[in-house]
Amino acid sequence: MTEARPVPGRETLGETEAAFQIRIDGQTGATGRPLPEFPVPAPLTSHGPARIIAMCNQKGGVGKTTTTINLGAALAELGRRVLLVDFDPQGALSVGLGINVNELDVTVYNLLVERGHDVRQVIQHTRVEGLDVLPANIDLSAAEVQLVGEVAREQILARVLRPVLDDYDVVMVDCQPSLGLLTVNALTAAHGVIIPLECEFFAMRGVALLIETIEKITDRLNPRLQVDGILATMYDGRTLHSKEVVASVVDHFGDQVFHTVISRTVKFPDASLAAEPLTTYDGAHKGAEAYRQLARELIARGGAA
Repeated sequence: MTEARPVPGRETLGETEAAFQIRIDGQTGATGRPLPEFPVPAPLTSHGPARIIAMCNQKGGVGKTTTTINLGAALAELGRRVLLVDFDPQGALSVGLGINVNELDVTVYNLLVERGHDVRQVIQHTRVEGLDVLPANIDLSAAEVQLVGEVAREQILARVLRPVLDDYDVVMVDCQPSLGLLTVNALTAAHGVIIPLECEFFAMRGVALLIETIEKITDRLNPRLQVDGILATMYDGRTLHSKEVVASVVDHFGDQVFHTVISRTVKFPDASLAAEPLTTYDGAHKGAEAYRQLARELIARGGAA
């Protein structure tokens, strides 16, 4: 059973940890629903084939990269072999895990547009055991133009990942903030989608468009694709606004919304600056605990091995 933790009161210095409500089974979580128990899963006796998850939202700054890094690290803590795919030309995922993207000769871009590269030689290990990265840099920004004339252009990422799927349990693709060809590639390769949603009313406006795009991909390119869940991020438990946004999201999307909610805290940018997940930078912090709970919830939902 999840350890009971008191919910802090109002914090100072911008810390909004009141929303990291890791509570015992049956009590109400930040989404207003009873919080189920998410047990620690049994160790795996074998690995692969991987389930591919696209981290997707066409709006920027909603926590896609932060979630990809920390959820990936939390899954690795549970004994899963995890590959993170940086699919954003900004390369924030790669930088956030200590990779100098300016010194990379071969990245995911080269795997997409050139033949003859071995994906295993491009993948880099991180300081977190069981967590690897397929890095990207600004070169990836040219890929959309170069892939336009390719046959089966929507399926190129799936081809790139195919040789290593048996090496991992989970592959998470950090998409760029758009619904362009790169994101379509990620959705075509994926089994599931996680939608990080900032707890702000304007952030909700694009979710319907994203869901519509996912439905089109499912209908036309990838029938297996499903929404694994909508994740409320940047929650501030001290404000009525955040609470109303979460209530509205749950009202519209019901059980598709994760019970786990991720709050704002200065520890996330601090961990990014240190080029490591919060789970290792400050493993006892409630933000790290929230991502561990999310990992257990995702596994309990069948979204990961």
